[in-house]
Amino acid sequence: MKTLIRNAKIVNENQIFESDLLIENDLIIKIEKNISPENADRVIDAEGKYLLPGVIDDQVHFREPGLTHKGDIESESRAAVAGGVTSFIEQPNTVPNVVTQELLEDKYKIASEKSFANYSFMMGGTNDNLEEVLKTNPRNVAGIKLFLGSSTGNMLIDNPETLENIFSKTKMLIAVHCEDEATIRANTEKYMKEYGDDIPMKFHHLIRSEEACYISSSKAVELAEKTGARLHVFHVSTAKETELFRNDIPLKDKKITAEVCVHHLTFTNADYETKGTLIKWNPAVKTQKDKEGLWKALLDDRIDVIATDHAPHTWEEKQNVYTKAPSGGPLVQHSLVLMIENFKNGKISLEKIVEKMCHNPAILFQVEKRGFIRENYKADVVLVDLNDNSTVTKENILYKCGWSPLEGSIFHSKITHTFVNGNLVFENGKVSEEKFGERLLFERNF
Repeated sequence: MKTLIRNAKIVNENQIFESDLLIENDLIIKIEKNISPENADRVIDAEGKYLLPGVIDDQVHFREPGLTHKGDIESESRAAVAGGVTSFIEQPNTVPNVVTQELLEDKYKIASEKSFANYSFMMGGTNDNLEEVLKTNPRNVAGIKLFLGSSTGNMLIDNPETLENIFSKTKMLIAVHCEDEATIRANTEKYMKEYGDDIPMKFHHLIRSEEACYISSSKAVELAEKTGARLHVFHVSTAKETELFRNDIPLKDKKITAEVCVHHLTFTNADYETKGTLIKWNPAVKTQKDKEGLWKALLDDRIDVIATDHAPHTWEEKQNVYTKAPSGGPLVQHSLVLMIENFKNGKISLEKIVEKMCHNPAILFQVEKRGFIRENYKADVVLVDLNDNSTVTKENILYKCGWSPLEGSIFHSKITHTFVNGNLVFENGKVSEEKFGERLLFERNF
């Protein structure tokens, strides 16, 4: 199958240029102007539209197995491709927790049958599964995930000796959720004494505080520096934490990297008044000063990646009182248009969005032949119309949970086409019935 995309404005490797792009089967085979349409089976005229590499979301929770009333690999990957996300890396806090090689492969089997997007899964570390962690195959598994603060599916690692063992002995990328458990517990007790279970949401960022985040993140960075581990800090949420990261060396040479999520770039604690538990995340959305600090670090390259931490819960679960309402929310369908809205508002360039959402996840995870628009790379590409609008409504939300914290938002761009491995999986509001997602592979020298 040959597909010709004509007259596109290609956004790639810090450039925007007009070109045609020819796809044959699953690969991009030609990028140049005026490619003859004669041999193409399908021609798409992209006049006035922008062609981006498919987004690689390095942190999602698709809830399968065990939590499929919230979401599953099929439903959430469908939402992903509708949002221009062509590859995802999913986390191990499903039920059961993914802490053995057998359980890890079970998830890959499910995804091979159900995923619309390309997929990888993190192996989970615990206080007592080092042997299993060390069996992880660096060729076809994204990395090791450690929870240094408890969250959904509590996989908290709180044994310092275990942590140092994992950091010292694994060569794979270690991704961490950083919040200090003792600090959070003390803060929670303080507010529960005053309010019981019904703590006002406005205190969430003071319970899961800047201090809790910084204590944990700084310890993880210190341990990585001591052991030489390859550390990736997920969902940085405070301005103070950004001081831990460097921007004076190329990404490919960094041993310690950082990610920010779209919700921490979008909301602040002032939004708790109107959004309530719908924007209850761990780590918490914090202050305007923190939001500004995160933007600054993103733009000056101390923060390397933009992701979602997509984590659906049912509407009913979210209506519970503070201590009972779970943390997390669905975002994978809207992360790209949300970031493009920031481009429209002058906060970030299209080239920088592509760098942080497509190129950099591919570089830091060493994903094979994805994340860039290059000849002989996999044809994971997204067409975006910057002259059309899209509104988030109940009717067009594809998450299984059926809601979004962005409901009612109007975005001044629209994703029109998404290709996964050369297959047109999303076109003008409709997701294909066929699934073409593949297991991600990684180019690693160990």
